[in-house]
Amino acid sequence: MRTNQLIIALFQRFCWLDEGLQARLHDGGWPDVSRPQSMVMTNIVSGIVRPSDIARNLGVSRQAIHSTINQMITLGIVKLDPDPDDRRHMVVSLTDTGARMRKDAQAAMDELADQLSAKLGKDRFDALLATLEADWGNNIGASRETKRHA
Repeated sequence: MRTNQLIIALFQRFCWLDEGLQARLHDGGWPDVSRPQSMVMTNIVSGIVRPSDIARNLGVSRQAIHSTINQMITLGIVKLDPDPDDRRHMVVSLTDTGARMRKDAQAAMDELADQLSAKLGKDRFDALLATLEADWGNNIGASRETKRHA
């Protein structure tokens, strides 16, 4: 089996998509965004809007997410507001500029998906997407907590 190549192949293909997205946005006149900024935007559009939840979802510190969000505020693509359901928390949302950028990003992703489908063939593309969307279950390895106490 070629399992050692799995993580590298998945990461390389993720980078292929992200670099294609970034190039198309750049060509459309949008400011360059970093990969972390792109991932924050993806979370916001997916409905994950509390910085602490975004940090947890991406596996990074809250400080790193706040730094990334502050960079995005400077670019004018997101804003932070008090959570209307719990004033102790903040929520991040797209500005009007961010929403327009997101619309162009969706069109770019549709174009990339079409390009990939044409390259792989529709059946292979559909199989790839189904595999990635499948429930892979919980990670079966020992938890970090268990490993620390071993």
